[in-house]
Amino acid sequence: MHTSLFLVLAATFSGLVVRSVIGVKASTGFSVDLIHRDSPTSPFYNGSLTSSEILRKNALHSMDRLKHFQSLIEQNAIQSPVIPSGGIYLMKLSFGTPPVEYLAIADTGSDLVWIQCVPCPQCYNQESPLFDPQASSTYQKIPCGSDSCQALPRKQCTDTNDCQYLYSYGDKSFTVGTLSTDTLSFDSSDGQKTAFPTSIFGCGHNNQGSFRSPSAGLVGLGGGPLSLVSQISTQIDNRFSYCLVPRSASSTSKLLFGQEAIISRPGAVSTPLITKNPPTFYLLSLEGVSIGDKTAQAGSSQGNIVIDSGTTLTLLESTFYNNLESIVKEAIGADPVQDPDGTFSLCYGAGTNINVPEMVFHFSGADLHLQPVNTFRTNGDLLCMLIVPSDSISIFGNYAQINFQVEYDLQKQTVSFAPTDCTQQ
Repeated sequence: MHTSLFLVLAATFSGLVVRSVIGVKASTGFSVDLIHRDSPTSPFYNGSLTSSEILRKNALHSMDRLKHFQSLIEQNAIQSPVIPSGGIYLMKLSFGTPPVEYLAIADTGSDLVWIQCVPCPQCYNQESPLFDPQASSTYQKIPCGSDSCQALPRKQCTDTNDCQYLYSYGDKSFTVGTLSTDTLSFDSSDGQKTAFPTSIFGCGHNNQGSFRSPSAGLVGLGGGPLSLVSQISTQIDNRFSYCLVPRSASSTSKLLFGQEAIISRPGAVSTPLITKNPPTFYLLSLEGVSIGDKTAQAGSSQGNIVIDSGTTLTLLESTFYNNLESIVKEAIGADPVQDPDGTFSLCYGAGTNINVPEMVFHFSGADLHLQPVNTFRTNGDLLCMLIVPSDSISIFGNYAQINFQVEYDLQKQTVSFAPTDCTQQ
């Protein structure tokens, strides 16, 4: 992993602890490798699975993720919608002093940073040793009355005034532990460790459900106050971006912060970032999707689609989807083939001579031209559209974002897209 990070001190931002830079200029920014869960470089990689099996597995995770986004938005709750086993990208980071390195899921759809800690009578098995707070000279527990503790969706005070959290997930998975601070550090490109002292994270002592090794926890990159992005917001110029490589690429994707996150190439388009409750989610306004001179209209609702790096497929509200599917069928002209598993709504025989059309997603103020790699994929003997209907909210998934640099400017409240060969980042 090639990363560069800042040294930081405590300051105050949005009622929480954030950091100011020591020794490294904030303007330089930093980058982190993102390892796709199913790539050969991933510890999750299962060489016995075919590409079709992997695609179907990820598609099912997309459906599950949709349900949790919907339930949390409807409840106006501030908690993580992530199904841990459905996390797509992994990143390396170290906790404590001296630093101990772990792999964790990087996710734009959740906030809390947490890791498994000792003592842990109810932890899932992981290959690396559990993090031991007593072995770290910089570990501290956060008091119950702090603003950080109050930002949790569920918390309680211990007899010693420590902040205990419960973070539950839609599939009944959960993590329970102590809200804490310690140094989070990353490997820089020159082989040195640079660090964020007093970073807020959950020290999980009871973690159950669909979590699995080798991931030792999660790194929340959402818009809520406890996320890593929010904690270091002022030090990264309120911006981050990522560039997702195609599934066939041997290189890793990149997660960029600060000045490195800025899109400098031509062809970028920007759309407003809509803020609603819960603040975790990054919402955009999608007006329609065009193929040639035909357009499927999405309606006039602001913030009607979640942009999410952890959902594989793009899911569109069913009426909107049906209109788009009709336009796709007309543009392709061939007879569709039913997916026997029912995972995908529109498929064609892989041996059929099909010209996949360019789709233009019309976000507010930004027309995004999606190529075939973003919208169709071979699934065994089928060629299937990576867009499916949703009976609730819409999600702009990570296949649709491949080979775009996607920049989140939290100061200007915009999301920008630039066509990019992400394998060259």
